[in-house]
Amino acid sequence: MAIYLDHAATTPLLPEVLEAYVAALSIVGNASSIHSHGQAAKRMLEEARERVAAALGGDPIEVVFTSGGTESVNAAVKGIYWARRSAGAGPRIVLPGGEHHATADAAAWLEAHQGASIEQLPLDDEGRLEPAALERALAAGDAALVSVLWANNEVGTLQPVTALAEAAAAAGAPIHADAVAAFGSVPVDFRASGLSALSVSAHKIGAPAGIGALVLARGTAAEPLVHGGGQQRGLRSGTQDVAGAVAFGVAASLAAERLAEHAAALAMLRDRLVEGVLAAVPGARLRGPAPGPERLPGNAHFTFEGCDGDSLLLLLDLAGISVSTGAACQAGVPELSAVLLAMGVPEHEARGALRFSLGAGTTEADVDALLRVLPAVVERAQRAGHSDRLPALR
Repeated sequence: MAIYLDHAATTPLLPEVLEAYVAALSIVGNASSIHSHGQAAKRMLEEARERVAAALGGDPIEVVFTSGGTESVNAAVKGIYWARRSAGAGPRIVLPGGEHHATADAAAWLEAHQGASIEQLPLDDEGRLEPAALERALAAGDAALVSVLWANNEVGTLQPVTALAEAAAAAGAPIHADAVAAFGSVPVDFRASGLSALSVSAHKIGAPAGIGALVLARGTAAEPLVHGGGQQRGLRSGTQDVAGAVAFGVAASLAAERLAEHAAALAMLRDRLVEGVLAAVPGARLRGPAPGPERLPGNAHFTFEGCDGDSLLLLLDLAGISVSTGAACQAGVPELSAVLLAMGVPEHEARGALRFSLGAGTTEADVDALLRVLPAVVERAQRAGHSDRLPALR
């Protein structure tokens, strides 16, 4: 049976979520219609919005449903930038190095087409942005916005979000956080964080792909990406996905209810995996923080000396184990991890990156199965680096 250790890319549907999703799919009614069918759909939609808001520590009016994390990030980065520029703010967008492509590419588009100026801040060798570095970058007072990852989707580093938000607030700059990797694994409290905007995605917490949310604080202005019927405070027009929202709401509630137990179980398995890899594989190096409160509980990211990450991935896949070299959005694209490079990892070491991400359903047996095959896989990948073809597993 295949072993799935790529929960950071997407997660299996939870049974309770699937049941609610299927039931909601059978409901007829446009949530914008005023007849009884439409109003029934609207009640389901707004109940789901309330559940997502409660799980994220926001108000329902602040939750804007989107098609997923990428749209949510784009809506925040572009929308806030446009609103800020219209209000007279400067053109600077301040980002840490190694941001997810949804953020980095949205900012790059604004730079290429809208006159934005991107300032990229350094990460430390564990992938962390120091609040003092952000304070210095914002001292001039001309930043349109700041955007950071709450948790790094590759190396698992948790950023000091509250301290970063305090630095942004002191400089009068709105700050957005991509919490796609964090939600469901660590506590995420929008109100307490001091953030201006927050992005999450449903398929990372056991709900279907195709729906996410932007949480936008009441006092934060943003121009819409999509115009039309004016749904969702005019920020995201279009007929809303009621069934997707229902599924997301159920998954969000479950994530909040089960967070402590889930995180503890994942951390135990992660520690077993990290200890096993470092003991069994010469040249393996854990990237990101040491296992503990500053790292996602289900994340273990390594570089393997003398290996190519894609070779490792393919060999593990042949052995029935699914893992990743990094962000799923870049799967199949032969490029080095911007995260590792921003952390100061040399290119020849960054080539051997592999991410193991654990989630609901991961067992000790899964981890032990990986540890049994990984030493041989690494040895074969190292040999492959000195030949023209990938050695076959035997």
